[in-house]
Amino acid sequence: MSTPHLPDLHSAPGVLFDLDGVLTPTAEVHMHAWQRVFDEVFERWGIEPAYTDADYYAYVDGKKRYDGVASLLRSRNVEIPWGHVDDAPEAETVCGVGNRKNQAFAVSLRSDGIAPYPGSLALLESLSAASVPMGVVSSSKNAEEVLGSAGIRDFFRIVVDGVVAERDQLSSKPAPDMFLEGARMLGVAPADAIAVEDAVAGVASAAAAGYGTVVGVDRGAGEAALRAAGATCIVDDLAHLLPGETTR
Repeated sequence: MSTPHLPDLHSAPGVLFDLDGVLTPTAEVHMHAWQRVFDEVFERWGIEPAYTDADYYAYVDGKKRYDGVASLLRSRNVEIPWGHVDDAPEAETVCGVGNRKNQAFAVSLRSDGIAPYPGSLALLESLSAASVPMGVVSSSKNAEEVLGSAGIRDFFRIVVDGVVAERDQLSSKPAPDMFLEGARMLGVAPADAIAVEDAVAGVASAAAAGYGTVVGVDRGAGEAALRAAGATCIVDDLAHLLPGETTR
């Protein structure tokens, strides 16, 4: 396997990061919350085969919450009413199931807190010292709370999250909308910008938005899947993006 030089993030006009699984290990909290919710839903509705981690990466990871619910259920040929964003968590709707998951996630986040990956924090500090403009592009509606809890919100000039996407009617990743909006808000041309993503849908979104460099962070999605989606290089830790490193 070749080891080309890493892209030079420190001279980039703008770097836009996904959040969960890239900057913080909240992807694990999300995965556990989805597992609990879908295990209960599948058992109660008699849905087969059982929900697995592979389903998370294929149908949920990187997407807006309700789109993930609909995509996963559709994979089992199950269609339920979409409902409304303010549906109670007990509602048997796409929004209800999504809100049930968010409730489980929020309980875990607020009871246990979250810290950034050490390598990610080191990269943010290094880029900040170099005055590189940075932003976050996350499908999560909890992005602001996670960034605040992790103590890294001040690194970023802009945040495009699930709240912004819903407000501005931006299509979910893998559509290019969210990364296009992130580049616009940061004031950088996508072709000149660098995106850093761990989800297949997120990599595809940045590639479709025309980002010149798309760094795939392999936290479980798999190198082959990230490359197929459009990643131009792969790392397994953002510390490899510090000066002087090489990657896969």
